[in-house]
Amino acid sequence: MAPPNSSTTKPDSSAIRQWLAVAALIAALTALRVIYASVIDLRTDEAYYWTWSKENVLSFLDHPPMIAWFIRFGTAIFGDTNLGVRFAGILAMLVTQLLLADIIRRVTHDVRAIVIAVLMPEAALYYGLLMAKVSPDVALIPFAVAMVWALVRLHESNDARWWLAAGLFAGLAILSKFTAVMLAPAVLAFMLVPAWRRRWLFSPYPWAAALIAVVVFLPVLIWNYQHDWASFKFQLVRATATHEWSFRTVGDYIGLQFGLVGFILLPVVLSGVAMTAWRGYRRGDAVAILLSTAVLVPFCYFFWKSLSLRVGDTWPMFIWPAGFAAAAINTAMLPRENFPEWITKSTVAWARAAIVSGIGFVIGVFLYYVASPWNFIGRADPIGGEAGYEQVAGPARAQLQKTGATWIATTDYRTYAMLRWYFRSDAVPVIQINERGRFEGFRDPGMDAIKGHAGLYVGREPDNLSPLWKSTTAVRQPLERVERSWRGIVMDTYALEKLTGWTPELSPPPDSPLYRARTLAGETQPLIVAALTNDRDKRRD
Repeated sequence: MAPPNSSTTKPDSSAIRQWLAVAALIAALTALRVIYASVIDLRTDEAYYWTWSKENVLSFLDHPPMIAWFIRFGTAIFGDTNLGVRFAGILAMLVTQLLLADIIRRVTHDVRAIVIAVLMPEAALYYGLLMAKVSPDVALIPFAVAMVWALVRLHESNDARWWLAAGLFAGLAILSKFTAVMLAPAVLAFMLVPAWRRRWLFSPYPWAAALIAVVVFLPVLIWNYQHDWASFKFQLVRATATHEWSFRTVGDYIGLQFGLVGFILLPVVLSGVAMTAWRGYRRGDAVAILLSTAVLVPFCYFFWKSLSLRVGDTWPMFIWPAGFAAAAINTAMLPRENFPEWITKSTVAWARAAIVSGIGFVIGVFLYYVASPWNFIGRADPIGGEAGYEQVAGPARAQLQKTGATWIATTDYRTYAMLRWYFRSDAVPVIQINERGRFEGFRDPGMDAIKGHAGLYVGREPDNLSPLWKSTTAVRQPLERVERSWRGIVMDTYALEKLTGWTPELSPPPDSPLYRARTLAGETQPLIVAALTNDRDKRRD
């Protein structure tokens, strides 16, 4: 689709028709995400976050609480269904696009640039399809873009009160995921590099914005104060862990960015960001400084970490919407800055090629998972690797009836989460007996149904051989082994065992091996481009 080739936002019949075509395309791709969200099995992390949405706690060990609130919002509308769990992510994508459109409109007043900015997320696999998968990053993205939008409004209007809105959105971003703090250098550069720095240094508004952000973040601070700063310690291990340098982890990081952003779109965005940074720091352009720094600082930080650590697939995803905005603005600014015509035409042509090919790739991946019967990636398939848990839940349900067991025990949070999802009536309590630090403040799962009753252990092999069992009095009776497969490929094997003579301790002391959560620095679960990375065993606990 050719974007409207116009340097004005004044409507005419041709522009209106093209806007309607763009709107129809976005509506069709949104419908595609809704279908994907409805029919694809929940992934283990999604089910894990869904269990959070059932709890009334201020925060969680792994992440701040926003993702649980997102899921609670969706399930309040659609119930405990796949779409209910994922609905807020679909809305987050639309909100992100609207904010990007308004940012570009205010900065450029160029219709073509607006259309490019709106369609770039549709052409990136992570946003165009996988925003339908809920994660803390999905919650972070719209708030991060909203903070940038508020600062653009500040620059446009020169009204200092927009700092307060930026502080609110910044607080909500950090309440979604801790990595939002990586946007702080961009905000500081926006405030201090341009000529207006003296005004803002002595204005109360930026400091009031910072105070608002802290107040919004209070639920996490209070929870951590009550739990010996557990979340910060948990995440600090990942941030400070060091290993030997490895070109493989660098390749993983770069490969994931190409796969999740786009094989053509990523170079287009990075070149646009580079031009925007040159423009911003050379001329003191506050918006250009904000957008380019919001991308370059986190991107370079993650690149540095990737030299010795496996960077998670979703970790950098909050930075690319600012990159889309920078690239779109660049297409409008080049002709105004008297760049050679061939450069302007080439930049727009590459942006169009990235959008067309990217949307085609997104649709192809959608059809592969929703409509095709094949498995081209084998056990490394990121979606299939976490599908088929009903093949475990069914035999577990049968063994509960056969053995008279009244509760289920697991030893990893993924199996725990999926069994909670498939036994979501709460009639059968599901307990992860180890890593109890993950469940601080969670409600009683139903100890009356556990104490004095036989249980059923469901564990992925070889987790069933964990030495943790030696610290319990449980008597384990092997029952059967169950395979979980997807499209003819066995993904995992599970051991089912009857448990007697033991009641799990839900609140062991912090020095207990049953309390500590495993923190694997660099642990990640690739989404859709696992074939570009390493085998699936890298993702296992």
